[in-house]
Amino acid sequence: MSRSFFVTGTDTGVGKTLVTAALLRRLRESGVTVAGMKPVAAGAVAGPAGPANEDALLLQSESSIRHPYALVNPWLFEPAIAPHIAAAEAGLVIDTDRIVKAHEILRASADVVLAEGAGGFLVPLDAHRSFADLPGLLEMEVLLVVGLRLGCLNHALLTAGAIAARGYRLAGWIGNCVDPAFARRDANIATLTEMIAAPCLGIVPWLLDPGVGEAASVLARAAVLRLDVASLTMRGP
Repeated sequence: MSRSFFVTGTDTGVGKTLVTAALLRRLRESGVTVAGMKPVAAGAVAGPAGPANEDALLLQSESSIRHPYALVNPWLFEPAIAPHIAAAEAGLVIDTDRIVKAHEILRASADVVLAEGAGGFLVPLDAHRSFADLPGLLEMEVLLVVGLRLGCLNHALLTAGAIAARGYRLAGWIGNCVDPAFARRDANIATLTEMIAAPCLGIVPWLLDPGVGEAASVLARAAVLRLDVASLTMRGP
């Protein structure tokens, strides 16, 4: 049985894309067939086949199979703003059926699918729905990327609480050192480890020029997600 994870974060700019890409690479290098996905993205650049999102292009490139861009990123908006605002400005409503169909195709082709959210867990899709609805809709476990900086305790615990309140399984959390001057970093990590009811799967150190390869090596040393094919293709308890 394949497994599918929704990668969310404590905020925007905490390294969700770096961590997702690093996990894809590490899993792929360990023999797991993987597919990356960015269900909704805001912020477009010129891609090989037209407008594209840089984060989605990176996830596409780190996947085992180079799936069509429209599967990797079913919804793309040009301005780099909140997706629900971008959709409203474009006169569109984000149709989750398109996301569900793309996810089904990706999941059928991979042992593991990693789908990255945008911003934090509760970022709206419209007036009634948010990214928090996607793990339930797509039957995903959740991975939480914690940006290790001042305020991370509150942000991480609020997010973990919101995940639990919806009955989702938080498979684990990964800390990313986004502030090299973060005081008492180790003490904060200890607090997070104690108070989040899910395992810490790795800590990515401060990287001056963050690269997927270096982050993947860090997560490999942490044995993130029990990096062997058997455990990843069987749903955990």
